[in-house]
Amino acid sequence: MPMPSAPLIALFLSVACLQSANGLFVVLLGLRMVDADFPTTVTGLIMSAYFLGLMIGSLICRNIIQTVGRVRAFAAFASIISVCALAHALWVAPVPWGILRFLTGVCMGGVFMVAESWLNGSVENQRRGQMMAVYMLCNYVPMGLGQQLLSLAAPSSFILFTVASMLFSLALVPLALAPGVTAGPLPKTRLSLGALAQISLLGAIAAGLVSSSFFSMTPVFGHGVGLSVPQIATLMSSGLIGGLLMQWPLGKTSDLFDRRTVFILLTFLLALVALAMVPLVKTGFNALIVGIVIYGGINFALYPLALAHTNDYLSAEQVVPAAAGMILAYSLGASIGPFLAGQTMAAVGSEGLFIYTAAVMLLLGPFALLRAILRRAVAKSRQGRFISVPRMSIAGAALDPRAAAPDAGDREA
Repeated sequence: MPMPSAPLIALFLSVACLQSANGLFVVLLGLRMVDADFPTTVTGLIMSAYFLGLMIGSLICRNIIQTVGRVRAFAAFASIISVCALAHALWVAPVPWGILRFLTGVCMGGVFMVAESWLNGSVENQRRGQMMAVYMLCNYVPMGLGQQLLSLAAPSSFILFTVASMLFSLALVPLALAPGVTAGPLPKTRLSLGALAQISLLGAIAAGLVSSSFFSMTPVFGHGVGLSVPQIATLMSSGLIGGLLMQWPLGKTSDLFDRRTVFILLTFLLALVALAMVPLVKTGFNALIVGIVIYGGINFALYPLALAHTNDYLSAEQVVPAAAGMILAYSLGASIGPFLAGQTMAAVGSEGLFIYTAAVMLLLGPFALLRAILRRAVAKSRQGRFISVPRMSIAGAALDPRAAAPDAGDREA
C-alpha cells in the first residue's frame, strides 16, 4: 500500500483522537446516568438525541464547511464538542443532557463530513479502497482504546469528563499543523428517486436500530448485570473488535455465494446470538465476552452487506446517490434505536437490550426472505465486491470505490 500523504496522516490522527474521546465519552455517559438514577427510558432518549443530531449535522453542515473551509470548520465543530463534554459535568439533568447530546451529534456530523469529504477529494479512485480501510481502522481501534480510559477515575467524578474534553480538543492539533491542507472540492451528493427505489431501506434502518443501541445502552446493560467499570469497558471494546475482525470474512463470504442468502442467514443468526446473551450473563464474564465478540461481528456487518446487495442492482453512476440514501436510512434507525432499546430494558430488565435486538432481527429476517422470493437474484458473476464503508455522513457515500469517478461537473469549490 502506498504511504498516505502528510495531510492524510494528519486527518487520520485527528479522526483517531476524536474517536478515542468518543469511545470514552459514550460509555462514561451511560454509567453516569445510571449513577444519577436516570430512568432507563430517559437514558435511551438522551442517547437517541446524539444520533438524531448526527443525522441532521450531516445534512446542514455542508454550507458551513464550504463557507469557512475544512480546517476552520473542523476546529469549530471539535471545539463545540469539547465544550459540550465539560458542560455535561456541570448540569447533570435529563433536559440539559439531551440538548448537549443533540448539539454534540450535529457537530460530530460536521466533523465526519469534513473528514470523509477531505479523504474523498485527496485520494484517486484506484487508492480509495486502501485509504478507506485505514480510515475505518482509525475509527474502530481508537474507540476501543478510549473506552479503556474509564479505569482512570470513577464515572461520577469530573476527571473523565475533563479527559474526554482534552482528547476532543487535541483532535484539532494534527489538522491545524498539517502542511498543504487543501484537499480539493467538497463533492455534491444527489439523491435520485431511481437510486432510492433500489436501496435496502429496511435493512439499513434495522442496522441503525441495533448498532446505535449497542453503542449507547451496553454500558447500562453491564451495570445492570453487576459488571465492574473495567469489565464494562472490556465488554464494549470486545464488541468493537468483533465488528472489526468479522466484517471482512463475512463480506467475502457474501461475494462467493448469493449475497441475499448470506444476509438473511446473518439476521436470524444475530437473533439467536442476542437471545443466547441472556443466559450467558449467568455463565460468567469470559463467556459473555465471547458472545459479545460474535454479536458485534454480525451486528456491524449488516449495514455494509445491505449496501453491497443494493449496489449489485445499480450502475456505477447510481452508487453514490443510493449510498447517501442508505446512510440516511441507517441514521433514521440509529436516532430511535437507543430509545426503543431503553423502553425494552425498562420493561424486562437489563437483558432487554438483547431481547430488543432479537426482536428487530426477527422482524427483518422474514421480510428479507419474502423479498428474496419475490425479487430475482443477481447472478453471482455480476455481484460486486464487498467493501466495508463508513456510515457517519452523506459525504462518505462518495468514498465507495464501486462508484463512478466524479467528473468536474459533479464537484464544486
